Amino acid sequence: MQPSGLHPHPAQSSSSTPADVLVSIAERAGQVDRAVAQAADELLFPTVPDGLALVAVGGYGRRQLFPFSDVDLLILCQNDALPRRHRPEISALLQKLWDSGLRVSQSVRTPEECLAVHEQNAELNISLLDQRFLAGDRPLFAALSKQFPRFVQSNRDALMRNLVRLTRERHTKYAGTFYHLEPNVKETPGGLRDFQFIRWMEQLRDADANRVTAPDAPAELRQAFRFLAGLRYALHQQAGRDQNQLTFDAQDALADNGAGKEVDHWMREYYRQARTVYRAAQRSLEQWDAQSSALFAQFVGWRSRLSNSEFSVHRERLHFRAPQQLESDPGLVLRLFEFVGRHGIALSHEAVNQLEARLARLREYFDEPRNLWPPLNQIFSQPQAPLAVRAMHETGVLFALFPGLEQIECLVVRDFYHRYTVDEHTLVAIQNAWAAPEKYGELLRELPQKGVLLFALLFHDSGKHASGAAAGYAGHVEASLDAAGDAMRRIRMPPPERDSVLFLIRYHMELSVAMRSRDLADPKVTHHLAEIAGTEERLKALTLVTYADISAVNPSVMTPWRSSQLWRLYLAVYRELTRELSEERIADASAGPGAELLEGLPVRYLRTHSKDEIAEHVALAAKSDARGVALDLRSLETAWQLTAIAADRPGLFACLAGTLAGFGMNILRAEAFSNRRGQILDTFVFADPTRTLELNPSEVDRLRATAERVVLGKLDVRELLKNRPKPKPLSRKGRVPASIAFDDEASATATLVEIVAEDRPGLLYDLASAISSSGGNIEVVLIDTQANRAIDVFYVTVHGRKLAGKEQSAMGEELRKACTPE
Repeated sequence: MQPSGLHPHPAQSSSSTPADVLVSIAERAGQVDRAVAQAADELLFPTVPDGLALVAVGGYGRRQLFPFSDVDLLILCQNDALPRRHRPEISALLQKLWDSGLRVSQSVRTPEECLAVHEQNAELNISLLDQRFLAGDRPLFAALSKQFPRFVQSNRDALMRNLVRLTRERHTKYAGTFYHLEPNVKETPGGLRDFQFIRWMEQLRDADANRVTAPDAPAELRQAFRFLAGLRYALHQQAGRDQNQLTFDAQDALADNGAGKEVDHWMREYYRQARTVYRAAQRSLEQWDAQSSALFAQFVGWRSRLSNSEFSVHRERLHFRAPQQLESDPGLVLRLFEFVGRHGIALSHEAVNQLEARLARLREYFDEPRNLWPPLNQIFSQPQAPLAVRAMHETGVLFALFPGLEQIECLVVRDFYHRYTVDEHTLVAIQNAWAAPEKYGELLRELPQKGVLLFALLFHDSGKHASGAAAGYAGHVEASLDAAGDAMRRIRMPPPERDSVLFLIRYHMELSVAMRSRDLADPKVTHHLAEIAGTEERLKALTLVTYADISAVNPSVMTPWRSSQLWRLYLAVYRELTRELSEERIADASAGPGAELLEGLPVRYLRTHSKDEIAEHVALAAKSDARGVALDLRSLETAWQLTAIAADRPGLFACLAGTLAGFGMNILRAEAFSNRRGQILDTFVFADPTRTLELNPSEVDRLRATAERVVLGKLDVRELLKNRPKPKPLSRKGRVPASIAFDDEASATATLVEIVAEDRPGLLYDLASAISSSGGNIEVVLIDTQANRAIDVFYVTVHGRKLAGKEQSAMGEELRKACTPE
């Protein structure tokens, strides 16, 4: 049996014909009821005696069956022996249902098992809240139905505790936010699962010895459910399977099929509806916390002592003592958020409603330029300032203060790298700055103007509504500067603080760009960044903004490797600012032990390697003299490192890169040096995504031996790359057009070649080979990968000099071919 029903569009499901989706999912449940009953009559009940009943549970039990949803079926048996005796009949029934196109998710339970708390399988208990008789022994089901309310009443706390635990685990999986660019409309916070969580908690709270029912949901929740249900229905129909993630491709397809609105408009509607559900789910979680823990109650009692003449703290929530005071004294709202930022206490739902009811008055008040920087600076400098700013955002007060920020509310800017909407990215960045670990946290503690830092983060991406991805970095920065300038004039921020804010916004990407596309040890790079920073204080603030911004892209982007690179860059620029790095030290190092290896290496080598590392390289060079090549392969704390010293020959760097690609490694960084003796010293830092080297020690030796054979010319690296699996083709929205840029000003001795291309296995090998075949010598390589986009930077010379114009043109043509192989 194939799923059937209406094909609603999400926009229709939430507005013009909201009942269609509810009717459709109920009709599908009815169709499945008939299919189950027919199959049971044919294959099960002719031979199975009394003592077995088929029960719909979960979504199927509540008659909410989406086109390709699982069919949750409980096979209720009087005792354990019955299903063993009739296993063939039960198997035949299930096979019949699967063959008809139904995805049956069955469980076989006795009434005793259904009336027990399952700590390790809480989903079973929860699914029984929506039980419905289908076929078989009706008295058996009736007995369970009669006993079930008493079971729920007796075990209410345990059932609610398990449900709360499952919900919080799910929220944590999605970083506790509904502002995902590609949300799962079922599982993401604010999705359909949260709606059901609210319903289940109400059922459990209201259950008595005779019934387990839930009151009707408020109108706004019912509207949100219809909208989300419409989206899920459309996603199932579009994909032809149980697909619940609203991917970029799915968004485009739904829009192309007649949404009547642009994607970003109805995605904003999605976030607003999800916010309604999420807030209700949070209220339910908080209600559970308030009633479930004696220790929590003691804590709440202690926190209530923080109350003052304007605000009271009750049950760990902040209340207005006289909300009507907002009419005559709108400044009270700023004192409220300072209280939140100082003590870390969230607003009560009553306070939220009271603020939202007065937003028009607050907008009118804040619309007039006022000296608001002192109270705002107090809010932004508090220990829990991120909580205060998030509360300002959620209540709309932030937009009353700064209308320009309303343009980025729920704004989706697609780059296949960011995970959150622009406003959520901003809030996460602020949280990351205040929660920065170890050395970055020290930078925050050393900053005298934390409020300025937070204000800059608040506006650093505020211009993205005007520029989007097409205008690039420069476009959105200029628009952000304009928005911040308007806001600072409204609140009469003093000129020194304005200058600091504008500096941080204007240059908030400089360190990030340098990390991915510049030689961090090149004195010209550090000198340029030092000139930008100007002071140690500004450098610290800029470093912290960079850390917070990168970390807010998605939870996994600030890897230990990237964090260490940023810190390394900070130290290099800091030394440049404080003039601690001297030419004498470099000269002394070059004249020390191992002069034969060091002679002719660039000065940057000494800046990037410790004395111990240099000593290891000298020893490695001695081995290379005897054998023609010497390799060192070792595990670092967060990656692996391959170092090779050998006689130089054209294409050698490319061959080593190809070797690593052939083994499935992801190269994070690479360095290529050559000395006056004609030796190369190449270093690759790479990740092992499948942990092959860690789990199979013999592979370490095989990789080392293979790389040695490649260097000596005994193995053609192209043979290694032949068996690499081809990557799955990207959607049209995910394609990355290749771009190649030459820069003669970035280095005093080499031409910088920056390549942005669609990442794939062996790309670095192809690029390096193209440079070598064009007569170029690779001095330094910098590699960064962002999602499916590779950003590779080469410092290249030809015969020891920068590339001439014709040489750049010829090399550029070869690189373009390498970016788009057949």
